[in-house]
Amino acid sequence: MPTRIVAISHATGAGGDTIGRMIAERLGFRYIDEEIISLAAAKEGLDSDVVADAERRKSLLDRIITDLSRAGGNAAAGVGVVWDPEGAAGATRHDELRQTIIEAIHETAMRGDVVIVAHAASIPLAGRDDVLRVFITASVETRVRRVGHDTRRDAASATKIVKQSDAGRADYFQRFYRIDRELPTHYDLVVNTDVLTEKDAVELVVFATRRNA
Repeated sequence: MPTRIVAISHATGAGGDTIGRMIAERLGFRYIDEEIISLAAAKEGLDSDVVADAERRKSLLDRIITDLSRAGGNAAAGVGVVWDPEGAAGATRHDELRQTIIEAIHETAMRGDVVIVAHAASIPLAGRDDVLRVFITASVETRVRRVGHDTRRDAASATKIVKQSDAGRADYFQRFYRIDRELPTHYDLVVNTDVLTEKDAVELVVFATRRNA
């Protein structure tokens, strides 16, 4: 079956966002990142003006994801509900939001011809014949150097950013998908951008995407 969905996960500083956009352009696919959460937010009844406003949406919906990746938190800030971290109400709302986001991922995939670079979409989309699951990574040293360059931070600050991002990613996998350790086998293709350029990475993914065309 032809590949209609490319799900890209990436480590901070590995170039995944840029590579994902380039892949979408080459394939003529839509590029989706935070729009997944916009769809989930709309399902949860957030104000349409907020969802339509990129800056307000990003601020608001980042809090939803942050709350979902914690053991507890104030989800009311994101979705207008009472959060009870010590009781069943909090746990139930957490599961509802988690399921809403997963449903949004599946609905986006159903439309096909899409590159999804958001929220570990490779995990819920596993098992589909029309998806290519890709992980873009690089060594810590390379990622620290790139983050430092892009953010104009010194090595210590860039290292802190990368370590915090990696820890947050691991926490997200554990709390959102109940995966204790992310493995290469969660993906069909792992691309290390230590040596490979963004263009090289794009060529590899495009080739893999078109292998059954």
